[in-house]
Amino acid sequence: MQLFYHEKTLESTFDLDAEESKHLIKVLRKSKGDKIQFTDGKGCLLHGAIIDANPKKARIQVEQRHYQPEDDFHIHLAICPTKNLDRLEWMLEKITEIGVHEVSFIESKHSERGFLKMDRLEKKVIAACKQSLKYHFPKINGLKPLEEVLKEARFDAYQRFIAYIDEENTRHLFEKAEPNQSYIVLIGPEGDFSKEEIAMALEYHFLPCSLGKARLRTETAGLAAVHSLQLKNTLQIP
Repeated sequence: MQLFYHEKTLESTFDLDAEESKHLIKVLRKSKGDKIQFTDGKGCLLHGAIIDANPKKARIQVEQRHYQPEDDFHIHLAICPTKNLDRLEWMLEKITEIGVHEVSFIESKHSERGFLKMDRLEKKVIAACKQSLKYHFPKINGLKPLEEVLKEARFDAYQRFIAYIDEENTRHLFEKAEPNQSYIVLIGPEGDFSKEEIAMALEYHFLPCSLGKARLRTETAGLAAVHSLQLKNTLQIP
């Protein structure tokens, strides 16, 4: 199955943009009458057919619409972006495939990157959703100071965790998280959160957690956190 993206799914017919049209007609060699599937990234799955195989502006006729239900849990990863943009994009692609619902980027004391091209990151997310057949696209938030992220994580809305390196911080995220909840997990930069930042997070009732015995790179920690929470909910282990 191949999945395509189009945001205006309420219309009975619609035209694809030049990039998607070229991919559909030139690369995949689809022609008039071929059946294809689309999503709007908000849970709608469309079954349609090509009625005009124009490689610059292919036209699609919608035949069926289905709504795909959302997960009964919500994973929000709040992470400091890596200095190396390729590593950040790799992580974002993989956590999208695994199943993250929201990503926020944090500015902290030891942050090494203070600017992100959000449109580029969103394109990476869309491509990963299409590849992994996701009908609900994750929400991607721009850079915010750590304290702002802490304030926005309401006590009644999330199970809140902060992952950092500490010999006394040994209980794994998988153990601490409860299934079928909304979660927010804070991941620091390569120099980790400062002591002051950890103390501030604890004041906002974030719980310390471990992601294992090894010292992980930032992007690996982000991946491990999302995977742990997906397993918690998929396996339904109390």
